[in-house]
Amino acid sequence: MPNHLGEYYADVIDSVGDGVIVIDRAGEVTLINPAAEEITGISKKQGQGQPFDDIFARVQTLLEMTAKTAETGMAISDYENIVLGKVGHATPVSATTSPLLKDNGEQIGTILILRDLSNIRELERAVRQADRLSTLGTLAAGLAHEIKNPLGGIKGAAQLLERELPEASELRDYIGVVLKEVQRVNKIVEELLELASPRPLKLVKVNLHKTLGDILILQKRAIGKKNISFLQQFDTSIPPLLGDESLLIQLFLNLVKNAMEAVSDDGLIKVTSRVVADYVMTQKGERRSRMVAIDINDNGPGVRKDDMERLFTPFFTTKSNGTGLGLAICQKIVSEHRGMIKVDSDPTQGTTFTVMLPLIQ
Repeated sequence: MPNHLGEYYADVIDSVGDGVIVIDRAGEVTLINPAAEEITGISKKQGQGQPFDDIFARVQTLLEMTAKTAETGMAISDYENIVLGKVGHATPVSATTSPLLKDNGEQIGTILILRDLSNIRELERAVRQADRLSTLGTLAAGLAHEIKNPLGGIKGAAQLLERELPEASELRDYIGVVLKEVQRVNKIVEELLELASPRPLKLVKVNLHKTLGDILILQKRAIGKKNISFLQQFDTSIPPLLGDESLLIQLFLNLVKNAMEAVSDDGLIKVTSRVVADYVMTQKGERRSRMVAIDINDNGPGVRKDDMERLFTPFFTTKSNGTGLGLAICQKIVSEHRGMIKVDSDPTQGTTFTVMLPLIQ
C-alpha cells in the first residue's frame, strides 16, 4: 500500500469503471475521475473547482437529484431518463446521488455516480428485435407452406404449356416470364422458411479467419466490372470457436455481398476481428465468456437515419431487387449463436456491420 492513504484512495477512485463526481457544500466540483471525464466529455481541468450547476445546466434531472441529496441527505437513483450529450454523440446513463459524510455523520458534500448504459441499451434492442423475429417467424412458416403448394402447381402448368407450344411461338417468351417470376417467389418463400424454421446447430470448431479469408477470396473473383479493394485485419490470437460453420459462412457471405453492393468504383471493404472487452456473456451453468467482434466496413454512401431502425425488419429493403429478408436471416443466425449484431453508419465513413459472438471453445 502507498505511504499516503489518500493516494491509495485516489488510485481506487480513478480505477473505478463508473463515473464519480464529488460536489462540496458550496456546489463546486472537487473531484472528477477518468470514467466521468469519458462519460460526460468534461475534463478534470474543465470541471474541477467549477459550480456543478453551471457545468450541467442543461441536464435538469441531475441538478434536481444533486440538490435534493444536498438538502435532505437522501440517496437518489435514476436509471431511465438521463442522456448526456458529447460532441457528435449522446450517451444514456444511470445516475445515483449519495451524501458524502464525515465520521461523525456530518454531510460535507454529494457524490454523483454515473454509469454508461449504451451497451445495455444495445442489448435490450437486440432482445426486442429477436422477440419480433420470433413472432414473425411463426406467421411466416404457416404462410410459406400455404404458398408453396399453389406455386408448385403454377410452375408445373407453365412447364407443360411450354412443351406444347411451337419453338417459334412468341407465347414461349411469356411462359419464360412466368417461370422466372415463380422462381423469384419461390426464393422468397424459401427465405421465409429459413427465417422461421428452428433447427439444432451443428456445432464444430470454426476458424473464423479461414472462413472469412475464403469468403473474401471468392468474392474478389465475383467483383465483375467494379474496382473494389479488400483489406483484412485479423487478431491472430483469437482461437477457433464453437459454431455452425455453414450458417456462419451464410452470415458473413451475406454481409460481405451487401458491402460490395453498397460501394461504387474504387470502393474499399475492410474486415477486422477483435476481442471485445466491454461485453462478457454469462450463461447459466457455464463459465463467463468473452466476445469476439467481426467488423465489416464499406466506404459506400452509408444508410439513412430513417432506415437504420428498420434494417433488420423482414421485408424492409433499400435494394430494387431485394427481398428484405437477408439481414433478418443474418440476425437470426447471430441470435442462434447467442451473439448480437449492430450497425453504425455515417455518410462520410460508410457503414460498419459488427457481429459479436461468444468466445466459446
